[in-house]
Amino acid sequence: MRRNKKERQLSLKDKIQENPFITDEELADFFQVSIQTVRLDRLELNIPELRERIKNVAARTLEKEVKSLPLDEVIGEIIDLQLDESAISIFDVQSEHVFKRNQITRGHHLFAQANSLAVAVINDELALTAKATIRFTRPVKLGERIVAKAFVSKVDKEKGRTTVEVKSSVGSEKVFHGEFEMFRSTSS
Repeated sequence: MRRNKKERQLSLKDKIQENPFITDEELADFFQVSIQTVRLDRLELNIPELRERIKNVAARTLEKEVKSLPLDEVIGEIIDLQLDESAISIFDVQSEHVFKRNQITRGHHLFAQANSLAVAVINDELALTAKATIRFTRPVKLGERIVAKAFVSKVDKEKGRTTVEVKSSVGSEKVFHGEFEMFRSTSS
């Protein structure tokens, strides 16, 4: 259904607030307009391009401290972090991450992104993966952006364990799901 410019722009603003990582191409497909129309709408609404939106979110994240590992050891880029609650990271698949013959991402990269996010969300000096249950739901190809979202689902203070659920997606399509039982040095 085509919308008039004002309706489209209101909807575009909502869509970007809902998912700041949505690309202009995805927006153009959704609204059934050209990419140029999306770019012009964004300019009129003073909404920065994707790269700038990601930088803005990341800048806010860097104000928070990840205790369990250095930020440069996180696979992907953390763009949101609420310690002991939730975290989000993005990972852009490049040629060094895929099998050369079919351009499909090696599974250990998806696992590493999810696992390092599960470690990073723990508000402790030491967080180690004690157990992981994972499921890959579709192959990820060269050039795709993986958004991983981690949620702390259970805290067992007596055992010093925290369960973190991580769901990774490309666009709106789920590509990975993992449940990580994390050991932590304190039971805070």
